[in-house]
Amino acid sequence: MLDIKKLAEAEAERLTALRRHFHAHPELSQQEFATMDFIEKELAALSIPTVRVPHGGVFGFLDSGRPGWTVLMRADIDALPIAESERNLARKKACVSENPGVSHACGHDGHMAMLLTEAKILAEHREDWEGKIVLMFEEAEEMGERGIAPMLRYLSDHKVHVDACWGSHVMYCVPVGKVALMDGAMLAGAFFFRVVLHGKSGHGSMPHLAASPIDCFTAFASALQSYRMRRIRPDTSFTYSFGMVQAGDTPNVIPDTLTFAGTARYLDNPCGEAFREDFWKLLRQVCEDYGCTAEVMEDQFFPATVNTKEAAALGRRAIAETLGQDALFEMAPWMAAETFSITELTYPGVFAFTGIQDEETGSGANHHTPEFDIDERGLVYGVEAALSYVLAMLREKPPFPSFVKKDLEPMLRLTEIRPPRAL
Repeated sequence: MLDIKKLAEAEAERLTALRRHFHAHPELSQQEFATMDFIEKELAALSIPTVRVPHGGVFGFLDSGRPGWTVLMRADIDALPIAESERNLARKKACVSENPGVSHACGHDGHMAMLLTEAKILAEHREDWEGKIVLMFEEAEEMGERGIAPMLRYLSDHKVHVDACWGSHVMYCVPVGKVALMDGAMLAGAFFFRVVLHGKSGHGSMPHLAASPIDCFTAFASALQSYRMRRIRPDTSFTYSFGMVQAGDTPNVIPDTLTFAGTARYLDNPCGEAFREDFWKLLRQVCEDYGCTAEVMEDQFFPATVNTKEAAALGRRAIAETLGQDALFEMAPWMAAETFSITELTYPGVFAFTGIQDEETGSGANHHTPEFDIDERGLVYGVEAALSYVLAMLREKPPFPSFVKKDLEPMLRLTEIRPPRAL
């Protein structure tokens, strides 16, 4: 068997260099062209064939040369439109973005560095495992037209069989040396909505002659406030919020339009699906009552990221054998959302959190903030955790009686950005 710790620790310097390269050269969603060029070059040096999927990302296909299972390993590759601070919570950062206004403020630079390192170790020791690895470097996980749909459609269209999957995310609140891997939901699902309400403008002295979109919105918002009590089990995690409401600019003039946007978050997918359906039904009813119409500008739905029970159990055992039982970290689900949720509803597998928090080095600022930073020592543990899981999966080939595969196309259609439509 491979000495995973020894191999991963031997790659620490190169792993850090990879992370700093990606961090210095971030690219926004669907603009990751130089990033993908670099990934393809690195994989080619390892004799790993690649495929670039338009608007999706890069696949690498690693074959041991012997029959066995196929495990998919994924890293997301896009950065965020966030101007980076040169300091983290305690000191000057070791590396900062060279692209003004754009930064890897979520940790995807670390994800790419880990997956390339994992690929190198697996490629250089093909004789020590059986089966195949699909390396998925996914574009646009953060925003816009996500890359997950073209990537999963490519695998489906080309009949690439996958037996199990692995995904991970660096986590600001998990200490270096720890890995969180729980049963059930690791991250929430998210429903993104943006709506323009169309009414009839009027003067504040004669409001009865107008159809106020402001009144329509406040009635809708009030009706939603009782939704949780009426429709959702008390023990279910669910929340929603309005992040933007815009209407009018004059105190005595009723505007003819109002725009609102927000998100809902849920750990139970049926709960999220029901809320989305009821949301549009309720809005349609309120618009009718107030003489308004609704134009849907955004309607994206992502399921919760839910670990397969048997895969999670194998992962915890394999990680404990390599890193020690104390490396396993317990935490509540993160209410952020992840496109890997769709991969986990397509193939059995797990999503884990890799610890990068250390008070002394100043890492620990929340994701999507200018101060966010990675304690790069944590990435070595992330590589060890990933390899422990993947090699155990290839070796043991466990059954997954709890896994229920979802139809791919209906899920993908809900994630896509569609033209505005009348409700």
